[in-house]
Amino acid sequence: MANQDRRSNTSSKPKRGKFQRDQRRPSSKGKFSRDQRSPDKPVLKRRYDPQPSPPEPTESESTLSEDVDLLYGRHPVLAALENQRQLNRVWILPQLRYDHRFHSLLLQAKANGTVIDEVDSRRLSQVTQGANHQGVAAQVAPYSYKELGDLIKAAKSTSQYPVIVVCDGITDPHNLGAIIRTAEALGAQGLVIPQRRAVGVTSTVMKVAAGALETLPIARVVNLSRALEELKTAGFWIYGTCADAGKLLHTVDLNGSIVLVIGSEGSGLSLLTQRCCDVLVSIPLYGKTPSLNASVAAAMTLYETYRQRWVNPLYLDDLSKNSWKKET
Repeated sequence: MANQDRRSNTSSKPKRGKFQRDQRRPSSKGKFSRDQRSPDKPVLKRRYDPQPSPPEPTESESTLSEDVDLLYGRHPVLAALENQRQLNRVWILPQLRYDHRFHSLLLQAKANGTVIDEVDSRRLSQVTQGANHQGVAAQVAPYSYKELGDLIKAAKSTSQYPVIVVCDGITDPHNLGAIIRTAEALGAQGLVIPQRRAVGVTSTVMKVAAGALETLPIARVVNLSRALEELKTAGFWIYGTCADAGKLLHTVDLNGSIVLVIGSEGSGLSLLTQRCCDVLVSIPLYGKTPSLNASVAAAMTLYETYRQRWVNPLYLDDLSKNSWKKET
């Protein structure tokens, strides 16, 4: 239709079957009236200036847009290589490829089918979309979550009194990654997250967790309340962290098989989750700040849990030594 207009402007004589500029209805600026439109021609509602189409993403860019399968940073990639996790591709700086920490692991990964690409820092920044890649990135398969039953079984086989962390609606990947890292570092046996209204294991979570995901199993459940009931049936006591209610953390006995439930960043534990808890605990705060960051609260609760477990063996050891001294 635009071509027809241009042709009508250049010709001095009207042509049969084609519209002239003065034949258009003045009330519909820029549009043809319904009765003037030719039934056998396409209808144009609005004229658009031709805009250049956006460039098609390259194969690597389209693949990396799924951030769930991108891993970057030296510790996360090293942990994935050491645990022989299946990597599809590795981008690495040339000077880092022959580093003694990476060289043999990369050779092994290459033998298992991983593509190793030596790239410059600019390409790595493009791949990671400007993230702090530390010279290496890898494309991995999406994280494989455990079934809750399998996680409980593995936790009981690992420790006589296991500790499992449950996150109730954590939405910040940095917080979830920090909780995973702390839980693994202090000795927890697993972590449970809900499937909806919460962040999953993304590339950011992997980066912040710094390799802890390779050894700490994570279960993703559809119904968190039902999962807590299943944990109770398995013999766990449920302790929920709450900012303004419950017993003070350091006054609660946290020995035995326990579950620590951490609330979300904005609203904390939901009422439904609180009803599923056996005990609500709070961290005593004496400043003007009313609450703590979720990952910080998780770290303090985990530390108090293991502090009590570390103290008891030392206390028993001291008792045995003292009794031995008295006997001698």
